[in-house]
Amino acid sequence: MTRTIHAQPLTKQAFAPFGDVLDVADPPDKMINAGMCGRHHDRARLDMSDGRAGISLFDATPRTLPYVLDLLERHPEGSQCFVPMHQNEWLITVAPDDGGRPGTPVSFIVAPGQAVNLHRGTWHGVLTPLHAPGLFAVIDRIGEGANLEEVPIDPPYVVDRG
Repeated sequence: MTRTIHAQPLTKQAFAPFGDVLDVADPPDKMINAGMCGRHHDRARLDMSDGRAGISLFDATPRTLPYVLDLLERHPEGSQCFVPMHQNEWLITVAPDDGGRPGTPVSFIVAPGQAVNLHRGTWHGVLTPLHAPGLFAVIDRIGEGANLEEVPIDPPYVVDRG
Protein backbone atom coordinates (compact mmCIF):
# COMPACT_ATOMS: atom_id res chain seq x y z
CA MET A 1 0.00 0.00 0.00
CA THR A 2 1.44 3.36 -1.05
CA ARG A 3 0.49 6.37 1.01
CA THR A 4 1.31 9.71 -0.60
CA ILE A 5 1.81 13.15 0.89
CA HIS A 6 1.81 16.11 -1.49
CA ALA A 7 4.20 18.73 -0.11
CA GLN A 8 2.77 22.22 -0.09
CA PRO A 9 4.45 25.61 0.13
CA LEU A 10 5.18 26.64 3.71
CA THR A 11 2.88 29.34 5.08
CA LYS A 12 2.57 30.72 8.60
CA GLN A 13 -1.11 29.81 8.75
CA ALA A 14 -0.72 26.17 7.62
CA PHE A 15 2.29 25.58 9.89
CA ALA A 16 0.87 27.31 13.00
CA PRO A 17 -0.34 24.09 14.74
CA PHE A 18 3.24 22.73 14.61
CA GLY A 19 5.42 25.79 15.15
CA ASP A 20 6.57 29.16 13.89
CA VAL A 21 7.72 30.22 10.42
CA LEU A 22 10.58 32.68 10.52
CA ASP A 23 11.00 34.95 7.52
CA VAL A 24 11.16 38.61 6.57
CA ALA A 25 8.01 38.69 4.44
CA ASP A 26 6.52 41.46 6.58
CA PRO A 27 8.06 44.90 7.19
CA PRO A 28 10.58 45.01 10.05
CA ASP A 29 9.36 45.90 13.53
CA LYS A 30 11.98 48.65 13.73
CA MET A 31 15.04 49.94 11.99
CA ILE A 32 18.40 49.76 13.81
CA ASN A 33 22.07 50.40 13.04
CA ALA A 34 21.52 53.95 11.84
CA GLY A 35 18.66 52.81 9.60
CA MET A 36 20.76 50.20 7.80
CA CYS A 37 19.19 47.07 9.34
CA GLY A 38 15.58 46.00 9.75
CA ARG A 39 14.90 44.09 12.97
CA HIS A 40 12.16 41.46 12.74
CA HIS A 41 11.71 41.07 16.49
CA ASP A 42 10.87 38.01 18.60
CA ARG A 43 9.65 35.71 15.80
CA ALA A 44 9.74 32.38 17.70
CA ARG A 45 9.31 31.15 21.24
CA LEU A 46 11.96 28.83 22.64
CA ASP A 47 10.21 26.46 25.06
CA MET A 48 12.26 24.14 27.27
CA SER A 49 11.36 22.16 30.35
CA ASP A 50 14.84 22.65 31.81
CA GLY A 51 18.43 22.93 30.63
CA ARG A 52 19.41 25.79 28.36
CA ALA A 53 19.14 26.87 24.75
CA GLY A 54 22.13 25.89 22.63
CA ILE A 55 23.12 26.34 19.01
CA SER A 56 24.43 23.31 17.10
CA LEU A 57 25.34 22.92 13.44
CA PHE A 58 23.81 20.03 11.47
CA ASP A 59 25.24 18.93 8.11
CA ALA A 60 22.58 16.67 6.57
CA THR A 61 22.79 14.63 3.39
CA PRO A 62 20.45 16.05 0.71
CA ARG A 63 17.45 13.94 -0.31
CA THR A 64 15.33 13.95 -3.45
CA LEU A 65 11.62 13.99 -4.15
CA PRO A 66 9.81 11.69 -4.16
CA TYR A 67 11.07 10.98 -0.64
CA VAL A 68 10.22 7.92 1.47
CA LEU A 69 9.06 8.98 4.95
CA ASP A 70 9.61 6.03 7.27
CA LEU A 71 10.50 7.70 10.59
CA LEU A 72 9.04 10.47 12.73
CA GLU A 73 10.51 11.88 15.92
CA ARG A 74 9.75 14.46 18.57
CA HIS A 75 11.49 16.28 21.38
CA PRO A 76 9.21 16.39 24.45
CA GLU A 77 11.54 18.57 26.55
CA GLY A 78 12.12 21.46 24.18
CA SER A 79 11.32 23.30 20.99
CA GLN A 80 13.68 22.97 18.04
CA CYS A 81 14.51 25.72 15.53
CA PHE A 82 16.03 24.97 12.10
CA VAL A 83 17.79 27.87 10.38
CA PRO A 84 19.27 26.97 6.98
CA MET A 85 22.76 28.25 6.26
CA HIS A 86 22.09 28.24 2.51
CA GLN A 87 19.62 29.72 0.03
CA ASN A 88 17.94 26.49 -1.11
CA GLU A 89 14.48 25.09 -0.55
CA TRP A 90 14.14 22.15 1.85
CA LEU A 91 11.44 19.81 3.11
CA ILE A 92 9.83 19.70 6.55
CA THR A 93 7.31 17.03 7.50
CA VAL A 94 5.24 17.35 10.67
CA ALA A 95 2.37 15.44 12.25
CA PRO A 96 -0.15 16.13 15.00
CA ASP A 97 -0.01 14.05 18.15
CA ASP A 98 -2.58 11.25 18.26
CA GLY A 99 -2.59 9.81 21.76
CA GLY A 100 1.19 9.79 22.11
CA ARG A 101 1.80 8.60 18.54
CA PRO A 102 2.12 10.58 15.31
CA GLY A 103 -1.10 11.35 13.47
CA THR A 104 -1.33 11.85 9.71
CA PRO A 105 1.75 13.76 8.50
CA VAL A 106 1.81 16.86 6.31
CA SER A 107 4.83 18.11 4.37
CA PHE A 108 5.92 21.60 3.41
CA ILE A 109 8.47 22.96 0.97
CA VAL A 110 10.42 25.59 2.88
CA ALA A 111 11.46 28.42 0.58
CA PRO A 112 14.87 30.09 0.58
CA GLY A 113 14.93 32.71 3.32
CA GLN A 114 12.56 30.78 5.62
CA ALA A 115 13.30 28.93 8.86
CA VAL A 116 11.04 26.99 11.23
CA ASN A 117 10.75 26.63 14.98
CA LEU A 118 8.96 23.43 16.01
CA HIS A 119 6.84 23.59 19.14
CA ARG A 120 7.94 21.34 21.97
CA GLY A 121 6.64 17.80 21.39
CA THR A 122 5.83 18.25 17.67
CA TRP A 123 6.26 15.07 15.64
CA HIS A 124 8.51 15.70 12.64
CA GLY A 125 10.58 13.96 10.00
CA VAL A 126 14.35 13.97 9.96
CA LEU A 127 16.18 17.02 8.59
CA THR A 128 15.55 16.90 4.84
CA PRO A 129 17.54 19.29 2.68
CA LEU A 130 16.78 18.96 -1.04
CA HIS A 131 20.09 20.41 -2.25
CA ALA A 132 23.69 20.55 -1.07
CA PRO A 133 24.86 21.93 1.22
CA GLY A 134 22.59 20.55 3.92
CA LEU A 135 23.98 22.90 6.55
CA PHE A 136 21.66 24.22 9.29
CA ALA A 137 22.01 26.06 12.58
CA VAL A 138 19.75 24.31 15.08
CA ILE A 139 18.67 26.01 18.29
CA ASP A 140 17.33 23.56 20.84
CA ARG A 141 17.49 22.28 24.41
CA ILE A 142 20.81 21.25 25.86
CA GLY A 143 20.38 19.34 29.11
CA GLU A 144 20.23 16.09 30.99
CA GLY A 145 17.75 13.32 30.26
CA ALA A 146 16.13 11.88 27.19
CA ASN A 147 14.66 14.38 24.74
CA LEU A 148 14.10 12.18 21.70
CA GLU A 149 11.26 9.82 20.83
CA GLU A 150 11.37 8.01 17.47
CA VAL A 151 8.56 6.09 15.78
CA PRO A 152 9.09 4.01 12.62
CA ILE A 153 6.32 4.52 10.03
CA ASP A 154 5.09 1.27 8.47
CA PRO A 155 3.89 1.34 5.84
CA PRO A 156 5.90 4.44 4.94
CA TYR A 157 4.61 7.47 3.10
CA VAL A 158 5.95 8.81 -0.17
CA VAL A 159 6.31 12.59 -0.20
CA ASP A 160 6.17 14.31 -3.57
CA ARG A 161 5.96 17.89 -4.74
CA GLY A 162 2.30 18.93 -4.57
